[in-house]
Amino acid sequence: MGDSYTAGVIQAAGDVFEHPRDGCDRTDRSYPQVIDRDFGSLIDLTNVSCGAATIEDVTSKAQEPIGRHLPPFSQDPDYPFPPVPPQSEAVTSDTDVITVGVGGNTLGFADILLNCLQLGGGSDGTGTPCKDDLAETIPGRLTKVSTQYNQMLATLHKKAPNAKTLAIGYPTVIPDDTSKCQANNPRQFGSITRGDLDWLRSSVLEPLNTAIEKSTATQDTASFVDLYDSSRNHSVCDTDKWMEGIVNADNQLSLVHPNAKGHRNAADHVASAILNAISPA
Repeated sequence: MGDSYTAGVIQAAGDVFEHPRDGCDRTDRSYPQVIDRDFGSLIDLTNVSCGAATIEDVTSKAQEPIGRHLPPFSQDPDYPFPPVPPQSEAVTSDTDVITVGVGGNTLGFADILLNCLQLGGGSDGTGTPCKDDLAETIPGRLTKVSTQYNQMLATLHKKAPNAKTLAIGYPTVIPDDTSKCQANNPRQFGSITRGDLDWLRSSVLEPLNTAIEKSTATQDTASFVDLYDSSRNHSVCDTDKWMEGIVNADNQLSLVHPNAKGHRNAADHVASAILNAISPA
C-alpha cells in the first residue's frame, strides 16, 4: 500500500502494467513489483498502492485517481477514472505482512513544492521566499500526519492482528550540500532557491520521516523501514541520482519521484524487512 513513491507512477520507474488503467499508475519497476519478481512464489503480493494517495485513502476513504492528469503540466487522455476503494480493504485476517509508504500527500508536499517553484521564480533565486510564506504551517501539517498515521496503523492492526506492518520511510530527495543543485535547472529543482531547499530538507522532509517513525514506534506489530540513509548520496542533485527532478533527462514530467534505481534500493530494504517479518522467531 502507499502513494506514488510506492506505485512508481513516472516513466523513469517503468511502464504502467495494468490494462485497462485504473489511474493509480503502478509501474513495473516500482519496488513492490521488483520484490514480487525477486521473491517469486515465496510471497503472494497484492499491490493496491496509488499515485496521489493520502493516509485517509489508505485507511478509510475511496480515492479518485488522477493518473497523469496534472494540468497545466500534462493532460491524461483516460482521465477521469472511477474511484478505487480504500487500500486497507485489501487487508484480511490472513494477511502476514503489510507494507505501507504514505504521508507525503497528507503533508501536502506536492503543493509545497509547487509553491516553492512559483515563489522562487519571483525572487531571482535568492533568499527563502517559500520558507517565509509557509514555515508557520508545517507544524500543523506534521501533527495531521502523525494523528492520521496512528489511526491508520490501528485500523490495519484491527483488520490483521497477526500481521507485521512495515512503515516505509521516504528516501533522500535534497542533498545535505545544496550547492550541488543548479539554479533554474528543471532536471533538478527548477527555480526553488538553495535557501528553500535547505529548509525543505531539514524542516519538512526529514521531520516527515521522523513523524512516521515515531508513529510506528507506538504500534508493537509495526516497524519503520529507513530509506533515507541509504539514498543520501543519490538525491535529485547528485550525479548518480535515484530521484528525478521536475523533469527527467528525456524532459518527461517527474515532479521529484524515485526512478528505477531508487525503487531498486527501496526493494532491497523492504525485502529484507519482509524476510525478517516472516522468519520464525
